[in-house]
Amino acid sequence: MPDKEPIGVIGVGWVGLVTAACFAELGHEVWARDIIPEKVESLSRGEVPIHEPGLAELVTKNAERLHFTTDMAATVSNAQLLFCCVDTPPTYSGDADLSRVEAVLAELGDSKDHALVMKSTVPVGTGRSIKRRKPDIGYVSAPEFLKEGSAVDDFMNPDRVVIGANGGSEGFADRVERLYSPLGGVMVRTDVASAEMVKLASNAFLATKISFINEIANVSEDLGADVREVARGMGLDDRIGPKFLQAGIGYGGSCFPKDVQALKQLAGNTGYHFQLLTAVIEVNELQKRRTIGKLQKHLGSLVGKEIALLGVAFKPNTDDIREATSLVLAGRLQGEGAHVRVYDPVATDRAAELLGGATVTASALEAIDGADAVVLVTEWPEFRELDWAGEVKGRLRNPVVVDGRNFLDREALREAGFTYEGIGR
Repeated sequence: MPDKEPIGVIGVGWVGLVTAACFAELGHEVWARDIIPEKVESLSRGEVPIHEPGLAELVTKNAERLHFTTDMAATVSNAQLLFCCVDTPPTYSGDADLSRVEAVLAELGDSKDHALVMKSTVPVGTGRSIKRRKPDIGYVSAPEFLKEGSAVDDFMNPDRVVIGANGGSEGFADRVERLYSPLGGVMVRTDVASAEMVKLASNAFLATKISFINEIANVSEDLGADVREVARGMGLDDRIGPKFLQAGIGYGGSCFPKDVQALKQLAGNTGYHFQLLTAVIEVNELQKRRTIGKLQKHLGSLVGKEIALLGVAFKPNTDDIREATSLVLAGRLQGEGAHVRVYDPVATDRAAELLGGATVTASALEAIDGADAVVLVTEWPEFRELDWAGEVKGRLRNPVVVDGRNFLDREALREAGFTYEGIGR
């Protein structure tokens, strides 16, 4: 087997494009297939449609090894390991929509020389079902653990690589392991169902951690404690650790909401009521709405009030707005009769059509100009660097700041005359 095995990537969204570009960086020829001709054409020109640090540079650098195509036959003829990176969004029932996976399977055939390497997040049992229907083709579960905003670094420096295979697919799993072995990280070899569960369980646990610290923040506000100090003290316990103990106005994005709901739904389909995840979801939804109460405490009725939202993306260093807190806040504020203005360094164009009647501005200062209050939604570094005591305060009608990420300097803002509301402080 050659050291640099050709690779197929099916579905060139965020996961697929990062996977394709990083494998090309490792020296592999990559055939990246997508069904949208316009996307394939723009990627072939080196135009990267998503904001992910370092990704555009990798695509440009490895252009000769990246072959973007709409042709599945060309992908299959050039590569035996086919990484499935298609979207699996939730349906109205809460189950994963596997229609895109099914479409891939319909095109794939039954070759014994090929393996489908599943990077898409799928329900536990998907691999078993696929092998029943297509017993000849190899199947490997290789869930992704990339974080938006640091995906390239996460791929190149993984903490672990999970590879699940059963029976006759072990040989393909060995080949997948060889692809990842130069990157280091703990190699976890297991069965397919366990690999599928690792992904869902990991994200559900992290979401639980976030909802837990947000509950502690809400209680801390009433009892006079500072959740940042509480989290610092908790995080020094190596059984707990400091990560994902940052209180805020709720998690969002493409993974946590979907995967938590998917695991809850999977449990429910077996007759098990996953009470903990039900609470995690409820806490997260309520957390997004607590900001309205903080604004009403200082402004009274929000009818006719001008509210500036700083940040639209669900986290910094990405333009992803899926399940973003900003969308919920904008909708609720408009429901209360407020006028909403929003700014984000990279994500406002994507969000404009989802923000209802909100005004999208070209700068943070434009959003703030004449506002009755500012809500910091996404902790982009540039928001900390604004001249709060001078230009920002001078533009505001009321110097009220709700810091939804405990990101700004509370004492400096209070000394400058702001009414400051953080989370759990």
